[in-house]
Amino acid sequence: MTLIELMVGLAIVAALFSLAAPSFSNWIQNTHIRTAAEAIQNGLMLARAEAVRRNALVRFQLTDTLDNSCVLSTTGTNWVISQDDPTGACASAIPDPSDLNPAAPRLIQLRAGAEGSRNALVAADQATIVFNGLGRRSIPGVALGDININITNPIGGNCVPTLPAVPGAGETMSCLRVVVSTAGQVRMCNPKFVSPDPQGC
Repeated sequence: MTLIELMVGLAIVAALFSLAAPSFSNWIQNTHIRTAAEAIQNGLMLARAEAVRRNALVRFQLTDTLDNSCVLSTTGTNWVISQDDPTGACASAIPDPSDLNPAAPRLIQLRAGAEGSRNALVAADQATIVFNGLGRRSIPGVALGDININITNPIGGNCVPTLPAVPGAGETMSCLRVVVSTAGQVRMCNPKFVSPDPQGC
């Protein structure tokens, strides 16, 4: 192989990389949305399973931080699963399973929003979802209906709408929604699709 052939090969590879870079960037930003949505979905399913296992009320809460200054937030990307309100105590130690009388907030698990999804934004109908021992939502004083948790990524662009996208409008993000039904069913869907599409919300 001559030096000229090597240089031509490198030029072709560089051109291909420059063509793929925008698509790769969009893929990375969409991955942030998917990671956040899956983490929230998994957290909700864990909270529901723990409520059934313990035959007690278990709370899934979105919070603004995971330190002891935490407050519940419908836009929080962090989440805490506990048996009590964790406000101001998110940094408490998770109690030992052998402890029969742990102190509040009786944390079960928590997750920082920066773990693989730092650019994702959350917009939830409510910050706290409580499951009872039957795995259903416990909803005292709350209207019946589904709870929606929308996950977007404005750094990557706008969400792809249900209508055909406008070329050049930056509508490149595949935003997701996690839905919790009154019966406690947790599912993830894509708002750009509508029923009866299995992916639709």
